[in-house]
Amino acid sequence: MIAQLSPVAALNADYQRFLQALKDQGFKGEISADYASRVVLATDNSIYQRLPQAAVFPRDADDVALLARLIAEPAHRQVVVTPRGGGTGTNGQSLTDGLVVDLSRHMNRILEINVEQRWVRVQAGVVKDQLNAALKASGLFFAPELSTSNRATVGGMINTDASGQGSCTYGKTRDHVLELHMVLRGGERLHGHPLAEPQLAEQCARQDRVGEVYRCARQIIDEQSELIRERFPDLNRCLTGYDLAHLREADGRFNLNSVLCGAEGSLGFVVEAKLNVLPIPKHTMLVNIRYAGFMEALRDARALMALKPLSIETVDSKVLMLAMQDIVWHGVAEYFPESADQPTRGINLVEFCGDDPDDLQRRVEAFLGHLGSDATVQRLGHTLAVGQAAVNKVYGMRKRAVGLLGNVAGEARPQPFVEDTAVPPQHLAEYIAELRDLLDSHHLQYGMFGHVDAGVLHVRPILDMKDPQQAALVRPVSDGVAALTQRYGGLLWGEHGKGLRSEYAPAFFGDLYPALQALKAAFDPFNQFNPGKIATPDIPGAALLKIDEVTLRGELDRQIDEKVWQDYGAAMHCNGNGACYNFDPDDAMCPSWKATRQRAQSPKGRASLIREWLRLQGAAGVDVLAEGTRRPPFFANLLQRWRNGRSEGADFSHEVYDAMAGCLACKSCAGQCPVKINVPDFRSRFLELYHTRYLRPLRDYLIASLEYSMPFLARVPLIYNGVMGSAFSRRMLERLGGMVDVPLLSRFDFHGAMRRWHVQPATVPVLSALTQAQRERSVVLVQDAFTRYFEAPLLADLVELISRLGYQVYLAPFSANGKPLHVQGFLSAFNRAALRNAGQLRGLADLGVQLVGLDPAMTLVYRQEYLKVPGMERCPEVALVQEWLLKAMPERSGLPAVDGFRLLAHCTEKTNAAAATRQWEQVFERVGLKLATQATGCCGMSGTYGHEARNRATSAVIYEQSWARQVEAPAERGEALATGYSCRSQAKRQSERALRHPLQVLLERLRTV
Repeated sequence: MIAQLSPVAALNADYQRFLQALKDQGFKGEISADYASRVVLATDNSIYQRLPQAAVFPRDADDVALLARLIAEPAHRQVVVTPRGGGTGTNGQSLTDGLVVDLSRHMNRILEINVEQRWVRVQAGVVKDQLNAALKASGLFFAPELSTSNRATVGGMINTDASGQGSCTYGKTRDHVLELHMVLRGGERLHGHPLAEPQLAEQCARQDRVGEVYRCARQIIDEQSELIRERFPDLNRCLTGYDLAHLREADGRFNLNSVLCGAEGSLGFVVEAKLNVLPIPKHTMLVNIRYAGFMEALRDARALMALKPLSIETVDSKVLMLAMQDIVWHGVAEYFPESADQPTRGINLVEFCGDDPDDLQRRVEAFLGHLGSDATVQRLGHTLAVGQAAVNKVYGMRKRAVGLLGNVAGEARPQPFVEDTAVPPQHLAEYIAELRDLLDSHHLQYGMFGHVDAGVLHVRPILDMKDPQQAALVRPVSDGVAALTQRYGGLLWGEHGKGLRSEYAPAFFGDLYPALQALKAAFDPFNQFNPGKIATPDIPGAALLKIDEVTLRGELDRQIDEKVWQDYGAAMHCNGNGACYNFDPDDAMCPSWKATRQRAQSPKGRASLIREWLRLQGAAGVDVLAEGTRRPPFFANLLQRWRNGRSEGADFSHEVYDAMAGCLACKSCAGQCPVKINVPDFRSRFLELYHTRYLRPLRDYLIASLEYSMPFLARVPLIYNGVMGSAFSRRMLERLGGMVDVPLLSRFDFHGAMRRWHVQPATVPVLSALTQAQRERSVVLVQDAFTRYFEAPLLADLVELISRLGYQVYLAPFSANGKPLHVQGFLSAFNRAALRNAGQLRGLADLGVQLVGLDPAMTLVYRQEYLKVPGMERCPEVALVQEWLLKAMPERSGLPAVDGFRLLAHCTEKTNAAAATRQWEQVFERVGLKLATQATGCCGMSGTYGHEARNRATSAVIYEQSWARQVEAPAERGEALATGYSCRSQAKRQSERALRHPLQVLLERLRTV
């Protein structure tokens, strides 16, 4: 039995008093001091882990001002605060042992868009891609391009002065900030914008915090301008924090925003920004050049810069190899054709864009002419991606590069701590050669990619941070790289901010560092805003944090037994890249996060919680692997489990359970996460262990028994439907069983349809009697409980479709697939069901007859969950419908073309079978039909999730975020088709629309030809 984990890391008394005062004075947002919230916010995309005291989620700027006013009171001077946006920093910028102030949950509204003057006003929590989606219809965009653009907030971009691809053309975030609204210590508001001398004098004359910071900043720029010019390098990525070099603009105006951009929350809270936006280039092309080695790509990129492209991105072989194994490669492989004798080991992505297509074409042709005539570097070839859609596909692969680096095999993984250096571009090749020598001297492997045009290189040394000897290399490598970048006139922190690397700031700034301290003191005299980052006021006890004096994730990870670590690898290797925080409602990952905006309800959050839970169980002396293999009889400790209950007292296990219970088990994380964090896998294992201590609800047993009860209940459909259709039964089922909207059995004469199409039972003797030719023209349908008993007409339609294609259909005996068991954590029962079902299906498949499954979520279980079942010899090969149709359906020429069909694919299918949606499109093309795959998130049903009463509200929110728009779209947009049983059920429940399956459209087409 697992241990009770209570209490865990109680709150400091100072913070308890502060949070109570916050409540008492009318704070409108949420306050979270539970251990789960603290654990989830203890990490970002860095190597560090700092447990905060609590987290607050302000509702608006007034909430922020209240908080800032309270911390200025003498009674709360020990309270420190750190603002947080997307939480994907690579250097611990938003990590704190104080109070996290998350501005992303509520303060995420786009306040105003001025198309004529090309500016927008947004709150700090607005995500970059969210903003650009709103601007797209006006032909505008917010320029700084980040690989994390689908989860990076504007406030976070401002606080790190973010930049990325194309920065030589578009600049950094600071270059697009017109005005800032800040809340300072004490609750005072600062409106940052360029000031002429009279306006500056007015601000300096104020006798408040705002006046003090303006006086300090003016004095620094007036008295130390020569030293500033000397210390600030002439780099596109001059990201230093407190950018003194641009306090006075070219026109002489004074702009405090140059200091606020890149301040990493150490000076106050950014609550609102007015941003400059630009016209979207009308035409774009990407030249994808392949090389035999990374250094060839690098050297060539330096020469290619002279041809003035918009940007040049370079990727090395390690990143390329990882991309080829990722779901993203399916969409871009055509742009990187492989040669067996000369494999690609480096690429340059060279972008050109413009509004005049003829001029763009001439520039690209001139560039290609250079490639053809220049022999200074050996190139393996090139391809063109033409148009925004094609370019976005290739850049989608490049954007995943950071996350993909975390998906190498083994325990040693690429670690971000020296991964955003910047040097003058003309020195980049020489610098990289020395950097590689430095890393090689420590016998380290690494992956590299970068923005060559800006002299920025992303490199992540591969270390197992659980190994103390390897973790100790962080210091000498950091020291060496910091010195190397300085020698080449560059920076250790060229793109991703200082964070916990701020200890190198005094050496870099030299005599100028006291000026930064003075500026920090003017804003934050008692060092309460993100202390230890960038600069500290010159007061007792204030010091910059050091890279090896802050808790490393590896220090905690190594406390987990190695066998447990290996066994739970699906959770252990989350590196915090935050791809699961994707803002886009039309992206499948992660629906529970999008609906709740609670970070514990995300793959990263759940991975963090299970990792901490395993560590604490081990510390309590529990062998979770042994507990997972014990199978005590149901009644063995029933009384004890009932007594335990959730009322026995605080237990961190309950917090973990709540996070796991919110998961839809859609498996989008398993397919889309760059490091393949498979939440449903470790969720099931946790639920099984959790219920060795705590009693299961009746709901779990109802769901788990579904596949076993349906064949019997289907014999009396009138009785079942009559009972389940009554209002009284539904109320009782919701109250006692926790289930809502339970589907009714199909009244369709399925057996009659089978006789009509001469369908025979699939048994080994029957199939053995067939000739080889007959077997090649036969198909075995693998039944699933949902389509067989709730959508029998659809299964019959599949039988007819296959028969009309000239194949003999055989029906495999119904046997529990086991997916509901797995979802609910009945793993021992699932394993037995899987072994039994796999053995039966394997016997049929071994006879050379193709097995086909109808529902994608159920069918994919055979190639995913079954693979992990102990004792599984070999999984049966069960094809998705479209996979089989693509092989079996001949192309029919001469048919009139018909447009107007839209595919709403099941989220498990499109994220775990990369070719699935394109295969449906190809099948439709063979019979003259046009099918367009729609970008959709999750429907919110996901098997039985939407039928659980506790999930009803969240299920509806998820549906409204994406599917509602597609399902309820006007008829002229085309008919919406859905491949998933749960998706069709949800559309019927939420929109009262009966969606057809794509196979039904194909069948209709074949019936008419």
